[in-house]
Amino acid sequence: MSIDLTSPDLYFNRELSWLKFNSRVLAQAKRKSLPPLERLKFLAIYGTNLDEFYMIRVAGLKALFKARVQETAIDKLTPAEQLKAIHKTIHKEQKIIENTFQEIMEELQRHKVTIKNFNELNSKQQEIIENEFFTQIYPVIMPIAIDAKHPFPHLNNLSFALALKLEDREGNIKHGLIRIPRILPRFLKIDHCYVPIENVVDHFYGELFSGLKKLASTPFRVTRNADLEIEEEEADDFIEIMEEGLRTRNRGMLIRLELMEGVDEDLIKFLTTHLELDPLDIYEYNIPLNLGTLWSIVTEPALSHLVLPTYSPKNLPPFSENKNLFKAIEKQDVLLYHPFESFDPVVRFIKEAAKDPDTLSMRMTLYRVGKNSPIVTALIKAAKAGKQVTVLVELKARFDEENNLHWARALEEAGAHVIYGIKGLKVHAKVAQVTKRKEKKLQGYVHLGTGNYNPATSKIYTDISYFTTKQEFNTDVTKFFHYLTGFSDHSKLKTLTLSPNHIKPKLIEMIEHEMNFKDAGQIILKANSLVDPDIIQALYKASMAGCKIQLIIRGICTLKPGIKGISENISVYSIIGKYLEHPRIYCFKHDKNECYISSADLMPRNLIRRIEILTPIKEPKLAQKIKQILSLQLQDNQLRWKLKSSGEYKQVKQSSDRAINNHAILEEYITKIHDKSQKETPEYVTELAKKLLKDKE
Repeated sequence: MSIDLTSPDLYFNRELSWLKFNSRVLAQAKRKSLPPLERLKFLAIYGTNLDEFYMIRVAGLKALFKARVQETAIDKLTPAEQLKAIHKTIHKEQKIIENTFQEIMEELQRHKVTIKNFNELNSKQQEIIENEFFTQIYPVIMPIAIDAKHPFPHLNNLSFALALKLEDREGNIKHGLIRIPRILPRFLKIDHCYVPIENVVDHFYGELFSGLKKLASTPFRVTRNADLEIEEEEADDFIEIMEEGLRTRNRGMLIRLELMEGVDEDLIKFLTTHLELDPLDIYEYNIPLNLGTLWSIVTEPALSHLVLPTYSPKNLPPFSENKNLFKAIEKQDVLLYHPFESFDPVVRFIKEAAKDPDTLSMRMTLYRVGKNSPIVTALIKAAKAGKQVTVLVELKARFDEENNLHWARALEEAGAHVIYGIKGLKVHAKVAQVTKRKEKKLQGYVHLGTGNYNPATSKIYTDISYFTTKQEFNTDVTKFFHYLTGFSDHSKLKTLTLSPNHIKPKLIEMIEHEMNFKDAGQIILKANSLVDPDIIQALYKASMAGCKIQLIIRGICTLKPGIKGISENISVYSIIGKYLEHPRIYCFKHDKNECYISSADLMPRNLIRRIEILTPIKEPKLAQKIKQILSLQLQDNQLRWKLKSSGEYKQVKQSSDRAINNHAILEEYITKIHDKSQKETPEYVTELAKKLLKDKE
C-alpha cells in the first residue's frame, strides 16, 4: 500500500513551529542555573524575535486572511486557524514572561541591580533624574493634544509613547500623547538603578500639559506590517525604490498594541478607537514594555560578572602567528569554527589583500555587514588604491536595507563596481575571492562561509569559514561573479552548487543515494530551518528504506519525526545556548564528499528564491573536523532539545555523571590548543573534537 507523503498529517505548521523555537529561548530565561543577566538576555532575545515575527509572519497571515485565502501551506491550516493558535500561545506565554522577569529582578536585587519608578527613588536620586529630564529629555519630546482640531497622529512601526487622560479646570476630559523617540535611552541610570524613561516622562507630565490634571496614563507601543513589497519589474532605479520601500515600512497596517496592565478603560477605548485593532492583538503587561531594550542592561560593562564569562575567540595555527595569511592558505586548506576560532583571519583576508600591491582584484558578496565594518572600510581603501573591487551588496536583506544602502553608496563613490542585488532573487551566498600576481602567474584565494561578513555577530553566532587556493574552487567562484555582474544564466558549476536551480536537486540526489544503502545509510543535516516539502519527502523515503537520519534544526522544523513506518528512523534536535547556532552542514556517509557547508537553509525561499552556495569539503581531515563537531553536539545533554511526534520539544536530560555542554567544551578545548601553541607550534588541529570527550572523563 502506497503512503501519501503529501498528507497534511505528516507536517507541522511553519508558524507554530517557529513559536516553539521562541519558547525554547524563553526556557533559557527560566534556567536558574544561569547568571541573572544571562537570563535577562534571553528575555531580550525572546522579545526581539517576537517583534520580527509579528512584523513579518503575523502581518502576512493577516493579509492572507483579509484576502480570504484559505490554504497557505502543505499542513493545510488556514490563516484564521494559524492566527488563533498564535494568539493563544503568545497570550499564554505572557504570564511566563512576567513571572520570569520578576524572578530575575529579585535575583538582581541581591546584586544591588534594580529597576525602579521615579517615586521609589530617594530625594537625592530624584534630584539627579529631574536634572536629566530637563537637560536631556524635555528639549526632545513634545506633547500632542488629540481633539477635533488635532487628529490622532501617525505612529511609525515600533513607536513608543505615553497616552494620557486629562481633565481641564472646567472638568472637561481631554486626551493627549507624548512620543518617546528611539534616540532617547530606554532607562535613566543611577549607579545600578535603572528608571524607565516613560515613568520619568509620566511624572513630569505637567511640564508638557500645563494646567491639566492627569486622570490616567499608560505607556504603549505599536507594531506595523514591516515586510517590504518591492515591485522590481517596475523599477528603473533599484536604490530609489528601496528607499521608498523603507519609507512605506512605517506606514504598514497596524497589527499589535502593547500597553500596561490595569489601564483605565476609557484610555484603552481611546487608543483602540484610533488604532482599530483586533482585541486579540492587544497585550497588557505588568512589566516594562519592549523586552528587546533590556539589552541596555545586559551589556552594561560594570555588570559583566552577572552574565556567562565572555570567551575570547582564539587564533590557532596556521593563523596564530603574524605570518603572511595568504602563504598559510597556499600551503593548506583551512576550516575555522567560529566563534571558538577567531573571525579575525576573515577580516585579515580582506585587509591584507587591500594593502598588498600584488593584489589585482577583490570580489565578495555582502548581506549583513554591520554599521562599523572593517571589511567594507578595507574594500573602500582597495578601490581608492586602484584595485579592481567588485561587491554584491544585497539591498533586500531584511532590516539591514538602510545600512546596506549606506555602504553601497560609499563603495561606489570609492570606485568599486557595486551590484545592487539581482532582480527577483536575494543573494545570500557568502563568498570572497582575492586574485594576486605571483611572479608571472595569477593566484586566486577563496573564502566560503556559512555566516555573514560581520565581525560583531561572529562573536555570538556559530559558523564555519573555509579558505582554499584550489583551482577548481577559484574557477567556479570566478564564474559565479561573472554570473552576478553579467547576463549569464544560472549555469551549473563543476565543484560548487548554486541555488535557485541546483542545490535542491543535488541534496535530494544525495539523500536518494544514501537511501540505497538502507540500514547502513547515514545522514546528518544541520540547519536553522527545515520547511521545504520536497526535501522532507526525500527524508521520509530514506527513513522508510532504513536510513538513519539525524537532524539538528535550531528553529523551524515542519517534518514530523517518529511516525511509525514513515519517520521512525529520523531524530530531530535543536540546540539553544550561549551562542546562536547558525552553520548549515550537510553530511552523507556514502557520498564522495562526506560533508558540505552552505549558506542555504532547507526552506523554499533559500532553495528556489535565493542565490546560495553549497560547498563540498574535499579534504578528509577538514571533513573529519566537521563530523567531530556534529558528534559532540549530538551527545550534548545540557543544551539539546528533542522534537517529539506530537510537536513538543523535550530537553535532553543528563543521563550520566558527565555534563556535556558543547559550547563550554569547545571553549575549553580551543583554549587548551591555543595555550599549547604559544609554547610550541603544533600541526594545525583538524580533528578538533577527537579528544573532547576523553578530556572530560
